[in-house]
Amino acid sequence: MIMLIQALTTTPETFAMTTRPWTATYRDIGLPDTINANAYPSVVHMLDEAMHKFADKPAFRAFGQTLSYADVDRQSAAFAAWLQHEMGVKKGDRIAVMSPNFLAFPIAFLGIARAGAVQVNVNPLYTPRELEHQLNDSGSKIIVVFNGSTPTLAEIVGKTGITTVITVAPGDGSTAVLPSPPVDTRLKGTISFAGALLAGAGLARTPVTLCGDDLLFLQYTGGTTGLSKGACLSHRNLVANTEQFKALMPDAIRPGQEVVVTAIPLYHIFALMVNFITYFSVGADNWLVANPRDMDGFIAIMKAAKPSIFLGVNTLYAGLTMHPGLKEVDFSNLRMSGGGGAAVVGATSAKWKAITGNFIREGYGLSETSPVVSFNPSSITEFTGTTGVPVPSTDIKLLDDEGCEVAHGASGEVCVKGPQVMSGYFNQPDANAAAFTADGYFRTGDVGLLTPEGYLKIVDRKKDMVIVSGFNVFPNEIEAVASGCPGVGECACIGVPDEKTGEAVKLFVVKAPNATLTTEELIAHCRKELTGYKIPKHVSFIDVLPKSAVGKILRRDLRTVA
Repeated sequence: MIMLIQALTTTPETFAMTTRPWTATYRDIGLPDTINANAYPSVVHMLDEAMHKFADKPAFRAFGQTLSYADVDRQSAAFAAWLQHEMGVKKGDRIAVMSPNFLAFPIAFLGIARAGAVQVNVNPLYTPRELEHQLNDSGSKIIVVFNGSTPTLAEIVGKTGITTVITVAPGDGSTAVLPSPPVDTRLKGTISFAGALLAGAGLARTPVTLCGDDLLFLQYTGGTTGLSKGACLSHRNLVANTEQFKALMPDAIRPGQEVVVTAIPLYHIFALMVNFITYFSVGADNWLVANPRDMDGFIAIMKAAKPSIFLGVNTLYAGLTMHPGLKEVDFSNLRMSGGGGAAVVGATSAKWKAITGNFIREGYGLSETSPVVSFNPSSITEFTGTTGVPVPSTDIKLLDDEGCEVAHGASGEVCVKGPQVMSGYFNQPDANAAAFTADGYFRTGDVGLLTPEGYLKIVDRKKDMVIVSGFNVFPNEIEAVASGCPGVGECACIGVPDEKTGEAVKLFVVKAPNATLTTEELIAHCRKELTGYKIPKHVSFIDVLPKSAVGKILRRDLRTVA
């Protein structure tokens, strides 16, 4: 049984917009208070419209191959029909997808959604332990998996409910035959994705009635505080967040004109909602990057695409700005650079703007919020150091440890209500009870403050806060200052035990190429910008910072070596 809490649909009456600091800003920039969360009955209805309207336009490109919107329509319909007739898939069944940014990903997603099933997004780099937990927790019986990830699946498939394994090669969905790792021989009776598409082409898809309340994704959290949990995201959640993003960024949502480069993994909710669903709905040309760690190949894609839209995390931007080839990319078409997933550092935005002419427009969100909660709107013309205003139909309260709203200008836990907020975690009644306030606001676990104009600034995660002699120190602030020091490529800050002060600040630094930065120079730089208790007491130069698959710096891993 799926244990959910009741979804709370936000209407203008749900909260007093007139009492919120961003209300006047909405008026000043012409932003509506609300959007229609039911603009489409489902995500399928929304994307069906795009596939018909933009049928002849390129939808996705990868490995030199191009799929038109008509191609995606035809192949996803074939996959849906195959799932229904050959696999017996019914509405509400969970199907895991464990694939990099291949052409097969959008085809599989639309096929799963058209069959009325729920997609369980899985990181292809998961360990066997992580994969086993997610497959069992979600109750998935079918998995679509990259050939290169099949050894991981083979380790644990016998401990799961998986009965059908559909394997994906890089060229699937196109006519290209590309090199691919072999399927692990321990997996028996696997079915190729290309074979499923071929078989489904001769089958008729059975229409499925979908509404906003039906589940679309189980989006698993990063599990930074324990086992990962599946956020239940409905069709309405994603339709609403798409409409919210469009309301904020009309200048970057030109139907049939945008060119998007997608380097963030599509299994991550940021790329899935913004790069894929939102921009697909307006007929964008989407260039998929399967391996952004191959910087030379990544830069080559950027050169060919000449993107109008680019979204990434701070570490991705930082890596690109350190590559000499970035200066050879034609950015004359670039209209919007967006950042999320982790704090965007001002120094990174400045380096990006110096090369591209475009600052990084930061936003904020979580898996549980589909994901966008706030974003710097089109009216903003420079880096703000904030994550922008709440998107329409969204309310934010900042609460102290006693659950009371903090005074204006003070920081508190960011709590969110809106039509993009999940209904709850899959089969997690205890976690759901703790995740929401009594009046239905989702507790993000992030500490933030609101400017007088209603712009949200994320101070940090509660659990990452360092307490030095009773004073609160937030790692994001230290990292932002240190990143502005010449010679710093990337950095991350944690708290370590200290006999005198309880905790002390420790900074891990990756030097920029050819930099000769010393600890003394870095401390001197920080001393100019930070009060005494915030200055790093310890500095460690390392070759690389530990990161998740989407580029988030893993501070918890740094604690094990501190």
